[in-house]
Amino acid sequence: MKKPILGSHVGMSKTNKHGEYLIGSVNEAISYDANTLMFYTGAPQNSVRTATEKLHIEKFDQILKENNINKDHLVVHAPYIINISNPVNQTTWDFGVDFLKQEIKRCEEIGVKILVLHPGARLKGDYTDALNALVKGLNAVAATQNNVVIALETMAGKGTEVGLSLNDFKYVIDNVEQPDKVAVCLDTCHMHDAGYDFNDWDSIKKDINNTIGKEKVICFHLNDSKNPLLAHKDRHENIGYGYIGFDNLLKVLWDEEYIDVPKILETPYVENKAPYKEEIENLLNKKFTKKVK
Repeated sequence: MKKPILGSHVGMSKTNKHGEYLIGSVNEAISYDANTLMFYTGAPQNSVRTATEKLHIEKFDQILKENNINKDHLVVHAPYIINISNPVNQTTWDFGVDFLKQEIKRCEEIGVKILVLHPGARLKGDYTDALNALVKGLNAVAATQNNVVIALETMAGKGTEVGLSLNDFKYVIDNVEQPDKVAVCLDTCHMHDAGYDFNDWDSIKKDINNTIGKEKVICFHLNDSKNPLLAHKDRHENIGYGYIGFDNLLKVLWDEEYIDVPKILETPYVENKAPYKEEIENLLNKKFTKKVK
C-alpha cells in the first residue's frame, strides 16, 4: 500500500532556526520526517508580507527535489483576517477579496497549488446571505487563479462561522462560476466539533460522496479534538489524546480512497516543543507508542 502524504504546519519567517523563510520551512518539515508541509506566507493575523523574491524559492525547490517531496502536495493557509462570507460590512468584504487576490498571487509565484481558506463568518447577517457573499467573493478572485485551487476549510461552528456542513460546500461549489477553482479541506477536529462522528468514518465518506464528491477533497487537517462531539469549540488536541482518538484518525490517514490527498497536522505544541515528529512516527507505524505528553 502507498505511504500517506503526511506533514504539519511549519514556520515561514526570517528567524526560523532551520533557515530563512522557505528554506527554514522545508528543513523544519524534513526534521519531522514529513513528506509535505503547510505554511502561511506571512503572519495569519495581519497583512504584512515579505516580497516573494526574498523567500528563497529556488533553494526551496532544490531542497524539495533532493528530498523527493512533491510540490503539488504542499499547502498554503490563507490568513484569518480574510472574511468574504461577511454579508453586512462591504469594507470588510472588499478587503478580504483584495487580500485574497494577493495571497493567490503569492502562491502562484511560490508555486504552491493548494490554498486553504476559512470560509468566514456571517456576523449579524443571514446564513444563506453569508454563503452567497462567499460565492461572490470566490467569483471575484477566480480570474487571478491559474494553478491555485482554493480549498475551503470545514469549520467547527464557533461563533457565527459558516461552513459547518458538507451541504454548505456543495451549495458554494454548485453556485460559483468556476467550480474547478474551488475545493474543500476537511479538518477532522472541526468536523467532529460540528457533529461528524469519526467512529463512523464510512458514513462520513458517504456524506462526502453525496454532497461535494470525493474528488473535491484536496487536503485534510488531521487533528484530534479537546471537546466532545458537537461542541462547536475548535480546540485541537494532540493525536490520540482527544475525543476522536488515534484509531479513528488512522482510518482517515490510511484510507485508500484518500491516500494521495495531503494530510496536515495542526496539533498543539507540548511544553514549547513541536510534537510532529513523534505524531508522524506513530501514524506511519500505526502504533501509539511515541508519547508527546
